[in-house]
Order: sequence, then structure tokens, then C-alpha cells
Amino acid sequence: MNNIHENDVVALLVDQPDAGLQRGDVGTVIQVFESTSDHPSGLIVEFVDEFGKVQAQTDITDLNQIVKLRYRPVLVAA
Repeated sequence: MNNIHENDVVALLVDQPDAGLQRGDVGTVIQVFESTSDHPSGLIVEFVDEFGKVQAQTDITDLNQIVKLRYRPVLVAA
């Protein structure tokens, strides 16, 4: 799906109150799936709290609801 793959880190751009999630919550893509006759294509994203406990796993079928986070180190080890 686009440029989002398994193990990518994403942030929510919208609240998902049914899952107990708010805009800005950060999660990890644990599965990317193609569309079927019963379900559109999308991602399963897992969100954990600051203690590492799973807060929610949710389907994201609208990629406009998330943004992929990128990490670029300031310094590179020699």
C-alpha cells in the first residue's frame, strides 16, 4: 500500500474514540492487507502505552487518517 510497509511507525491524524485513540497517538504497522470482496485494503496498526502494554489494534483503511513517521539521525556514528 503506497509507501507504508509492515514495521513502519505511523501517527494518527484523527481521533478514533471507539478504539480509545487520539490524534497524535503513535503506532506500528503490524500487517498490510489487500482488498477482498468483504473488506477494503488497508493496514492493521498496533498502539502501545508508555509501559509497552497494547492499547489497541485497529484497521486503517483510509490512509488519510495516518502519517508515516521518519527518523533521520542528527549525527552518524563514525
